[in-house]
Amino acid sequence: MTEALIVRGLDKTFTKPAVMDLDLTVHAGELYALLGPNGAGKTTTLRMVAGLTKPDKGEISVFGIDARADPAAAKAITAWAPDEAMVYDRLTPLEYLEFVAGLWNVEPKAAKARAEDLLAKLGLAAEARTRCEGFSRGMKQKVALAGALIHDPRLLILDEPLTGLDAAAARLVKDMLQERVDAGGTVILTTHILEVAERMADRIGIIAGGRLLAEGTLDALRAQTRKGGAGEGKDGSSLEDVFLQLTAADANGGAA
Repeated sequence: MTEALIVRGLDKTFTKPAVMDLDLTVHAGELYALLGPNGAGKTTTLRMVAGLTKPDKGEISVFGIDARADPAAAKAITAWAPDEAMVYDRLTPLEYLEFVAGLWNVEPKAAKARAEDLLAKLGLAAEARTRCEGFSRGMKQKVALAGALIHDPRLLILDEPLTGLDAAAARLVKDMLQERVDAGGTVILTTHILEVAERMADRIGIIAGGRLLAEGTLDALRAQTRKGGAGEGKDGSSLEDVFLQLTAADANGGAA
């Protein structure tokens, strides 16, 4: 099986440790949800993978590229969208996407066609030539997602992609992500909406205190809670049940 992302021994300390000796693997063609409590190290991990934060130590491989030794090559096939949308208010969505495409050396004609397609899929076709300054947070979030997709990255990294979206917009984004994965793309995301992760993720990683507590399918995580004694871990347990059991066990030093 091809690995889209391999992280080994990743460490990062700011005023205190944020990520400690973290290992995780994301397979090509899957949607991987990285979950954890606030302050668990999720965003720091994703920023290091995206090349925005320098690790103190550890290895990051993106489709076989050593991201620390050759960051430009890794970034060329990766896209990052943070939970706070960063778009240029004075540009229209179409102008913004064409600008971002130019940074990635996407041919202008192809960039315009791709931008129009993305905006249509995200329900923004009618606003394609309206400046972003008057947009709601949710609309800006969709423009930022389109910007992350404009160069057709092999690995898409999303930090809380459903933040600020209403139900209809959230459905559009979820459908787009599912279509991308179905077509062979790879997505890694964080979300506090556990039902979304339970319904969409092929595999799930649970992180707390900067360490990966568990990784696998929901069934594998259920089995781990049974084996580790972290609650009942029944076959029908929801992801919320499993998540709370594992993080509670970690907080209690391994005892449920």
